[in-house]
Amino acid sequence: MAATRVYVARLAGLVVLGPDGESIGRIRDVVVAIRYDRQQPRVHGLVVELPTRRRIFVPILRVTAIEPGMVTLNTGTVSLRRFTQRPGELLALAQIADSVVRVQDPDLPDLVGVDVHVVDLGIEQTRSRDWLVTRLAVRGHRRLGRRRTVHVVDWTRVSGLTPYEIGKPGQDVTQLLEQFEGMRAADVAQMLRELPEKRRVEVAVALDDERLADVVQELPDDEQVELLSHLEVRRAADVLEAMDPDDAADLLGELPESEAESLLALMDPQESEPVRRLLEHSPYSAGGLMTPKPVILTPSTTVAEALARVRNPDLTPALASMVFVVRPPTATPTGRYLGSVHIQQLLREPPAHLVGGILDTDLSPLRPELPLAAVTRYFATYNLVCGPVVDEENHLLGAVSVDDVLDHLLPEDWRDQEANDERGRA
Repeated sequence: MAATRVYVARLAGLVVLGPDGESIGRIRDVVVAIRYDRQQPRVHGLVVELPTRRRIFVPILRVTAIEPGMVTLNTGTVSLRRFTQRPGELLALAQIADSVVRVQDPDLPDLVGVDVHVVDLGIEQTRSRDWLVTRLAVRGHRRLGRRRTVHVVDWTRVSGLTPYEIGKPGQDVTQLLEQFEGMRAADVAQMLRELPEKRRVEVAVALDDERLADVVQELPDDEQVELLSHLEVRRAADVLEAMDPDDAADLLGELPESEAESLLALMDPQESEPVRRLLEHSPYSAGGLMTPKPVILTPSTTVAEALARVRNPDLTPALASMVFVVRPPTATPTGRYLGSVHIQQLLREPPAHLVGGILDTDLSPLRPELPLAAVTRYFATYNLVCGPVVDEENHLLGAVSVDDVLDHLLPEDWRDQEANDERGRA
């Protein structure tokens, strides 16, 4: 039986089906409009994530049934235009949940005059088929030795939920962080881009340094700079330390020289030194594109040890595709560069064999001054996804991976290209 009353958090993740049972996507949020006159907010529609990860808007009047595990629409034809939040609209989970409110309910005297947090929103369908927010689930602060109790209160008994109040800084982000669990950094970055600036900053402050660094690396350059500017200087330096050196160098290259130097001075010298070396190169050269931390081994390393190194989950697939063999030291700039070994070659060799005996010495390395166009031709010529960068004295400086090349070849707004001709909503 189709439900006419439901809580928003229970909708999150439900599959959205067309009238013929075809899958359209999954619900990620609910769009509501809170009014200043304290009337029950109206539900405008759903934010639905397509299999392509694009998020679109589906008007609530398109919904014919909300059932356990699924939501059915009255049409399989929906607008594929990317969801864009309109003035006056709020996202139930991303913006309203975790808000601090006050409850004035005679049946709940313990909550009177006490700050409580919104946990969920109850929505209800009226006779006119409109959906309204009628109830809120709220939870107080935890008391020693006691679990926080969730209470359901009528919308009219709650104060503090106006666009102005929700727009104040310092809102909790527990619900948002729960949504991000298990998601790829690139997908979290895309979700952040769709949030109002206030919520982006609150999420950034709440994320740990490693997770935030991974997410920042997936943002466009200008948005990286903007987000970093909202962090305390010490925290910004910590995030830069956690970023890949080449990404940190790209970000610092977008800042005024004095600001970049201040951040570098706050970083650990071991982390800032490779970033400083990268900043010496043009950003559109092999030296500017490379990472100083590819997989570097000595000739006496066994195949088994080499394979263990490339299994590191922190390596991108491109960097894991090849190992580079050098004389000690193995920290860049290394000792004399000897050659490389592709992962396919490692997989064909006995585990006890030494990498020094299976080197590819025919592959010409890149020079740090080579421009982007020459680097691109290099990858195309040799069918590579990763290549070594060596200086005039044959020291390995780092490696360029194809993902870094693509980042610089694509237009600056490539993340928005798919929606350039699809602004707004039907």
